[in-house]
This record gives sequence, C-alpha cells and structure tokens, in this order.
Amino acid sequence: MERISEIFVVLENTPATLGELCTHLAKNDINIESIGVFQDTAKLWIRNNKKAAKVLEDLNYATEVRQVLRMELKNQPGLLAKITTTLGKKGINIESCIATSTKDAKKVAVIMDVSDIDRALRILRTF
Repeated sequence: MERISEIFVVLENTPATLGELCTHLAKNDINIESIGVFQDTAKLWIRNNKKAAKVLEDLNYATEVRQVLRMELKNQPGLLAKITTTLGKKGINIESCIATSTKDAKKVAVIMDVSDIDRALRILRTF
C-alpha cells in the first residue's frame, strides 16, 4: 500500500479526445500505467508524472496532480468490500476507485482517491 501521485486531466467529451491525449503522451515517451476516464475527465497514473504534467500543461490541458492510494490486493471475493466498508465506517469517503487484474490473476491493482489519505493509510495497514 502506498501513496502515489495521479494526474487529473479535464477533457472535452468529444470523439478522438482520448486518442489525442494518449498520442501526446506516447510521442513524449510517457507510459500510462493506469487510466480511468469519466465523461469529461481522465485520471492517469504515470511513473514520471512531472514530465507528463508539463507536457499536458504545455498543450493547454487543465491538469492537477493529486495524492491517491495504490494497493495490490489478493484477488479474492469480499476483500474490496471489507476494505471499502471499513473506510466508510471510519468516515473516510472514497471519491473514486479504479481496479483491474488480468484473467486468472492472483492480485488486483486498486487506486483510490479518498477524503483523508493519511488516516486511510493507517487504517488499511492492517489488511
């Protein structure tokens, strides 16, 4: 479990917008490790987020770097329910959650934007 920086990008909700964003990053040799796209925004986890933010800002994208949680969990039924329920009972709001695995994966990569990252880290250290 770790704190990571995620780039929040405002996008137009039009055809080809996501392709353009990804192409700009690829042309600058920037690899997207994780992406979530929601109507008019994208959330990107990129190892070199300073470089990515600079490239996007130079191209006039509205961006913001935010601190979020990243964790690798066992790929088992109920674990995400237990974690999210625990955070909720402690008064921590989950603003967004992105998770994925591959077929037959033993682990799931989860990225959460939470209302109190420091408390969430302390609480989740027990999992």
